[in-house]
Amino acid sequence: MQVLIDTSIWIDYFKSGIISNDLSILIDENLIVTNDIILTELIPFLKVKGQKKIIQLLKDIVKFPLQIDWEEIIQFQVKCLNFGINGIGIPDLIIAQNSKQNNCKIYSLDNHFTVLKKIIGIKIYK
Repeated sequence: MQVLIDTSIWIDYFKSGIISNDLSILIDENLIVTNDIILTELIPFLKVKGQKKIIQLLKDIVKFPLQIDWEEIIQFQVKCLNFGINGIGIPDLIIAQNSKQNNCKIYSLDNHFTVLKKIIGIKIYK
């Protein structure tokens, strides 16, 4: 099953890789995917640091198109609010929706996705 690699994993991987050590295995097995939100969060910082090779490698990863269903995003937010959760941002909800649409797991250090697993049924890579 493909795994959508969240920004938090990439950041750890580029810094130390201590927490995100499974990413190397997923890369070797060609299981990683991305989307435009994740790339948009990563690439500006990498451009400032002059990391052209890393940017190109990220752009070469299979990218799921964003097919944002705003009504579904609203329903996700309503479900979160009904559970007393009001700190999940729209980008994370869109990433969760993208993973559901493409039937893949999310690999993240962000606890919001663990909460979203319980509320909307996304799959988490562990």
